[in-house]
Amino acid sequence: MNFTWSPDQEPPEFKVTKLGWLLVVLRAVPLALVLFLGVVVMAIMRVAEYPIFGAARPLTPWITVCVCRVALRILGVRASVEGSALTEKGAMVANHSSWLDIFVLNSVRPLYFVSKAEVAGWPGIGLLARITGTVFIARDRREAKAQQEVFETRLKAGHLLLFFPEGTSTDGFRVLPFKSTLFQAFFDPTLRDNMHIQPVTVVYSAPDNEDPRHFGWWGDMDFGPHALKLLASPRSGAVTIVYHQSISVSSCEDRKTLAVQAEEAVRSGMPEERRVSG
Repeated sequence: MNFTWSPDQEPPEFKVTKLGWLLVVLRAVPLALVLFLGVVVMAIMRVAEYPIFGAARPLTPWITVCVCRVALRILGVRASVEGSALTEKGAMVANHSSWLDIFVLNSVRPLYFVSKAEVAGWPGIGLLARITGTVFIARDRREAKAQQEVFETRLKAGHLLLFFPEGTSTDGFRVLPFKSTLFQAFFDPTLRDNMHIQPVTVVYSAPDNEDPRHFGWWGDMDFGPHALKLLASPRSGAVTIVYHQSISVSSCEDRKTLAVQAEEAVRSGMPEERRVSG
């Protein structure tokens, strides 16, 4: 099933029933508690971890993994994995359908997201992002060099980064063309020969009898109503994380070549009807 994509497209209408409001309470309260406890435990452990390991963070990211797994269970989202996550040094790139991608991708193994700078100021989510070591970047070409240096510092510290090259979230029924800018950091002479990029496809399946774009979060959709919809849904949806063969950075001529190869791999993991672009 295909849809005409437009970031200005109105979101599908969703009405919260009486049962839905009950589910909101039954899910939101334990979810908030799990997130709060995760933040507290991570903050305490980080106090002991930092003096010993510095930026490496070998322990605290596993708290994030556990919290995200529990969060998906509370939300009723069934997650399955195909393939194996990257074991070499480097980064992952994935298609971006929703804020839920953060929980989904973090539920498999420790990683660090690369996010737009505005997210740091979002209530709740911004705090969680900062505590979990998210790398924030500004949409300003004047800061490109400084951002590349941050990338290189994180990579040299052994962090597995993950970013969304589409630059925006979608309805989940297509993969937008990948922007190549963030790939440039991996071509630094001190990194290139040892870096790998793993394409990852995230495929959502809506609950029965719901709009197929149930999980999609795009355009001017507000976080609150979208989160309310997921909390209130009486039926469980599902998500599949597809890990593709990693791409050696040294095998690519430049960042654009690398971006195209990664985009093609991510799109290939989509169901046939979703392998559209733009």
